[in-house]
Order: sequence, then C-alpha cells, then structure tokens
Amino acid sequence: MHQLLTSYLNVTEAVKLNKSDAKGMIIIMPSLYTRAEAKDIGEYVLFSGDPWRVETVCKYLDEPQKIAFSREFNTYTGFYKGLRITATSTGIGAPSAAIAMEEMYECGMRTALRMGTSMALDDDMLGHYIVPIASMRRDGTSFSYADASYPAVAELEFVNVINETVAGFGKRYVNGVSCTMDGFYTQMRESKFSKERGVDMRPLFSELRTMKVSGVDMESACMLTVGRLMGVSTAVLTVATVLENLKQVLEGDKRIEAEDLLCRIALESLYKFSKRNK
Repeated sequence: MHQLLTSYLNVTEAVKLNKSDAKGMIIIMPSLYTRAEAKDIGEYVLFSGDPWRVETVCKYLDEPQKIAFSREFNTYTGFYKGLRITATSTGIGAPSAAIAMEEMYECGMRTALRMGTSMALDDDMLGHYIVPIASMRRDGTSFSYADASYPAVAELEFVNVINETVAGFGKRYVNGVSCTMDGFYTQMRESKFSKERGVDMRPLFSELRTMKVSGVDMESACMLTVGRLMGVSTAVLTVATVLENLKQVLEGDKRIEAEDLLCRIALESLYKFSKRNK
C-alpha cells in the first residue's frame, strides 16, 4: 500500500510541476511514469521487461546512478566501456512498453534495445537466443500508432551486431520473425479459467509454426513499431526461457545464468553498435 501511495503521489507531484512558478520560471517536469529528466538519460537505452533484471545490468555498469523506481519502471544510468547507457524496465506487455519508449524518447533516447525473455516454438531453442528481424503485430497498442500495413521491423545493422555479439559469447541464435500478442492466459499459457471456457490454444501455435515464427512475446512488435516511427534505432534480443504453453521451462541456476548472460550480451551489443555508428 505504501508503494502504491508513493507512486500516486509521484504522479500527482509531476502534474503539479507542469507549470511556471511565481516568478514565471519554467519548472522542468520529470516524465510522468518513469520519473526521469533529459539530464538523467543516455542516448543508448536498454529495456528489460523485468524490473529486477535492471539490477543485474547494474553489476556491469561503471558509476551506476539510480534515477527512479516508479510503478514498473526501474531506471539506472551508468557507463559501459565509456558509453553512457540507461537501463530501464517496461513491466509486462505492450502498453507499458510503449510508455517507457515514449518517456525515454522524450528524454533524448536515440537507440533502443529490448532485452527480455520469449517463448520458443522450436523445442531445440530453449536457453538459446532469438533476435528477430521483424515481429507480427498481434498486440493492440501498436495499432494506436500505425495501421496494420505498417511493419514492425528491427534496424538490420543493429541485428547484425547482436548476431555477432551472441556468436562471440559462443551462444546459438536464430533470427526470423517473432510474434507479439496481448493475452498470456488466452493465447500463450493454459489456465484454470481458460480451460473452464474451453479455450484451445493448439490451433494458434500450429498456425504460428506454419508461418515459421521463431518465438512469442508481449512487447517486441510494439517497441519495433514505435521505435521506427520515432526514428530510433531499435532491435530485440531475447533468450528463450519457455517452450509452447510452458511445456518446458528454464529454471533454477540455468535461468539465472541465462539472464545474467543476456544482460552482458545486451550491453556489449549496444557498445559495438555505438562504435559502428561513429
């Protein structure tokens, strides 16, 4: 309850600050939900779904500075091999991912990398990496930005850098197309309620495999769409931690090690991409 009250007060305070003071001076307002200001954010931004994974990223940053932990958005800025990088979180799903993209863009973001987990449709991919070149837009949020004819496509040079980085760590990856959906318990994982309602997810998974979809998540298509519209170099790096309908799950030390390596590969990819852009 205290955390919820604090988040509410933070948002209320931000709204109140969006005006001039008594002397007519403009007060700089932190972003509404992430509580960040332009001075706090680097041009290179790493997006993690899980807020606590950002803490893992911080282990590999020099001089990490905590910006804020507001709602699902946990934000730090630090340096990796001299490159100023911001790491923030999006929580689960496209709506909050779009909010994070919007507010980081407002603060000066020029490059965005989503790093997270995904559901692999190939049983051999558990624990390996999916770096999609594009994503099917089966979320709802991206349609508030562009109609169905607009593609969700990654920055191809960025994808190539990520591929090289994953290979450099001795790990396996696939590219191809991913699919982003909104309904976890209606489209991705059976639940007590979905069974009571007679929801059969097998035809959906069969359809996606027929279309050679490599993995499923809840954010990538939206972030790729929004990033391209913004003119921000955007790509996605995910590790497959579950298989279809969670029939197999990466657990325990293997999961911890996979996510730790995910953070390291993501940081190194941003660094190498920054060098390519100079």
